[in-house]
Amino acid sequence: MTAPAPAGARRKPGPGRRLILWRHGQTAWNVERRFQGTTDVELTETGVGQARRAARLLASLKPDAIVASDLQRAAHTARELAELTGLTVTHDEGLRETYAGVWQGLTHDEIIARHGDEYAAWKRGEPIRRGGGELETEVADRAAPVVLRHAEKIPEDGTLVVVSHGGTIRTTIGRLLGLESRHWESLGGLSNCCWSVLGEGARGWRLLEHNAGTLPEPVLGDDD
Repeated sequence: MTAPAPAGARRKPGPGRRLILWRHGQTAWNVERRFQGTTDVELTETGVGQARRAARLLASLKPDAIVASDLQRAAHTARELAELTGLTVTHDEGLRETYAGVWQGLTHDEIIARHGDEYAAWKRGEPIRRGGGELETEVADRAAPVVLRHAEKIPEDGTLVVVSHGGTIRTTIGRLLGLESRHWESLGGLSNCCWSVLGEGARGWRLLEHNAGTLPEPVLGDDD
């Protein structure tokens, strides 16, 4: 006799469902290598163009739903896809980028100069509150349930597009793949407006594509 599911257990999305985790387009702070975190920075003209180009590619995959961070760089990126597909974007602050306290607004070089030991420990995979902010596991704790909740609502063979941020996407993928948090760094970063694709098989979520969608470009973001 099969044991009943634990109380509160979520129904897993059925076979054939896909998750497309799409990073927002370029911002001025990306170009300056300035840590954005939860700071609400808008897209550059280049970023808008990236979003429009990527949206045309993603629209061809016939997504069933779009959920996005409420920060304007992700919201604007999501809007480009919504205009092509006719879908309504659901915004959720649980998909925001990692809050990084005093690191936010600093350039990469400034972070290394002022917080070098902390930065090195983070790169080694140690649980570090960058700038006094969130742990990566805490980001996954808030973001992964948002993705799974919306995945449950799409058809058995449906596609959900999640528009978020480089660091948040990395931690979410790591959590959904069941990787230990110290190994999340092994997932390379996403270039602006690129995406990763997860599909669910018999043993859970699998990474089908990573950093897809454009010619190779440097990764300019908070997670490098």
